[in-house]
Amino acid sequence: MSDSHLHLYPHRRGDPLPAPPPDAYPLDHIERFVEQAAAVGVTELTFTEHLYRCVESAGVLGPIWERAADPTTMANTRADLLADRTMSLERYVEAILGAKAAGLPVLLGLEVDFFPDTIDAALDLIAPYPFDLLAGSIHWIDGWWFDRIHSIHEWMARPHRQVYERFFQLQSELAASGKVDVITHPDRVKYLGHRLSEEPVDLYRQLVDAAVQGGTAMEVNTGGLRHPAHEIYPAPTLLRMAGRAGLDITFASDGHSPRQAGWGLDLARAEACAAGFTHRARFVARKRTLVPFDAPGPGFCD
Repeated sequence: MSDSHLHLYPHRRGDPLPAPPPDAYPLDHIERFVEQAAAVGVTELTFTEHLYRCVESAGVLGPIWERAADPTTMANTRADLLADRTMSLERYVEAILGAKAAGLPVLLGLEVDFFPDTIDAALDLIAPYPFDLLAGSIHWIDGWWFDRIHSIHEWMARPHRQVYERFFQLQSELAASGKVDVITHPDRVKYLGHRLSEEPVDLYRQLVDAAVQGGTAMEVNTGGLRHPAHEIYPAPTLLRMAGRAGLDITFASDGHSPRQAGWGLDLARAEACAAGFTHRARFVARKRTLVPFDAPGPGFCD
């Protein structure tokens, strides 16, 4: 089993720096992720730090917060983003490659936060680095950081169907582009627990069709079980639709600390089996191979 989505540190929200500080990447910190993962049967980790958290991204992404229409949203986004942008892309890459050279079962990835007007510049910025996996994600809708608790007031001001439509429009644009290898937490718009009265199957179909067009894999992410959504990303209906369409999947804890490495991946695998999947995708040097699920016992995924 592989965990294909991990971050070295929790996000900062004006709180004290975690230990070690996020501008340091000691080998023993990475080793703790590996040890915890091994304890739950996960033998390979792909770290996928956010590009926006790296100081090098500032000149490329620009003032993300200025895309927001609401002044309060703009101020909250600016404060949170600047507090969180403490990492170094260069040193992050060096740390993961160093851990790999030291014999740890780790791969180098990056979570590329999608903004239509800057995606090409972002890809140019990271092109010199030997990434194994590029994971694409949507955390902002037109400058609105929709999955932060401070965005509740804006959720209350917007028709939820409209929010879902814009989220899936962005996610589908990214998936169809083929510019990343996998789309992360495909229905993260439900993060804070805001659901529609009817499941948006039409929006799921839009995303699945786009991923087929772009040859982009879809992530099965257990982080949603730790979030107010209380559900794996993607929802079972969306995962079944992905399976019927022939999409490939990866498994992800979306852990932000060693104790979360490999978290809940047995549940992700069970969901994938129920949706008809028998293999997961593995990315090395951005080349995809399919790996059969590790069967924990007779009859698994029959």
